[in-house]
Amino acid sequence: MHPSLTETPALSRRGLLKFSLGATAFLATAGLGASLSGCSSSVPAGGYAALRSNDLPFLRALIPVMLDGAVAADKMAAAVEGTLQSLDQGLDHLSPEMLKLSRQLFDVLGMAVTRGPLTGIWGSWENADPDAVRHFLERWRNSSLSLLRMGHSSLLQMVMMAWYKRVESWAHCGYPGPPSV
Repeated sequence: MHPSLTETPALSRRGLLKFSLGATAFLATAGLGASLSGCSSSVPAGGYAALRSNDLPFLRALIPVMLDGAVAADKMAAAVEGTLQSLDQGLDHLSPEMLKLSRQLFDVLGMAVTRGPLTGIWGSWENADPDAVRHFLERWRNSSLSLLRMGHSSLLQMVMMAWYKRVESWAHCGYPGPPSV
């Protein structure tokens, strides 16, 4: 007699480790493939010091979702552009190794081959529905794979630090600004 599905664990510890190892190898291979194929250009987009043109569509889809509730709808476009500028400044001051890791994350999220399976967004970022972006962030935040949880945490920290660095964000959180000296 076979045990019922409720009596057997859905995924054993060994199975989870194998899956995590496979996912890590997949992401590393995809990132390496992107860099070797030229998808991962290190040339900054016009007007930016570190952000590349292929990073911008993803970030322009992500930032409004992350800032939802903190920015009025009529000011969202300006907030997104300002946050991109702050993010660019922050990335430009990272160590070369940290910048490389950030770019690898952006590459994995920007490539169609990896974007669909990892995010659930099969089309381009320009056409991504905000609810689909929210779902992707929720999936990564609650993932059983530590690599995806770290990716979520990195994205959240980068965007939030870039936003709260900006003067226009301070009123929303009650910060009066730095003291006058």
